[in-house]
Amino acid sequence: MRVVVMGVTGCGKSSVGRAVAQSLDFAFADADDFHPDANVAKMTAGEPLTDEDRWPWLDAVGEWLASHPDAVVACSALKKAYRDRIREHAGVTVFLHLAAPQSVLAERVARRTETEGHFAGVALLESQFATLEPLGFKEVGGTIDVSHRSLAETIEEAHDIIALQDD
Repeated sequence: MRVVVMGVTGCGKSSVGRAVAQSLDFAFADADDFHPDANVAKMTAGEPLTDEDRWPWLDAVGEWLASHPDAVVACSALKKAYRDRIREHAGVTVFLHLAAPQSVLAERVARRTETEGHFAGVALLESQFATLEPLGFKEVGGTIDVSHRSLAETIEEAHDIIALQDD
């Protein structure tokens, strides 16, 4: 089974994805690691990526998933077209959308940028929320509100969504 933990910056994609992968004994990758240097430079400067910037990156994510039948990847996958691009390579994929209000995530991102020096800062949040297309009716997966859930509670809900797809 292939799983993408998705959402805007600061929602916990990497932490949740890593924990879900570990609990299922699946491979894990962070899509941030697939970005070319030019994309990282743009994001570090607070400049949103264009679709043209994203296509090769999404292809790499989908190809990685295709080569790992039991895997979890943390990837923003904000638009349906981006998720479709991943599925073109990976086939059936479960998407777990981690959601929270922008104000909650802005606080988290500010803390992370301060303490970890992460390249995706608060400036990217507004454009990511504007770009975000929630999962569609026919898309496989579900949405998890991470506003006030612990990591353990989020993982438990992720398992519930994945189990529904595994029947």
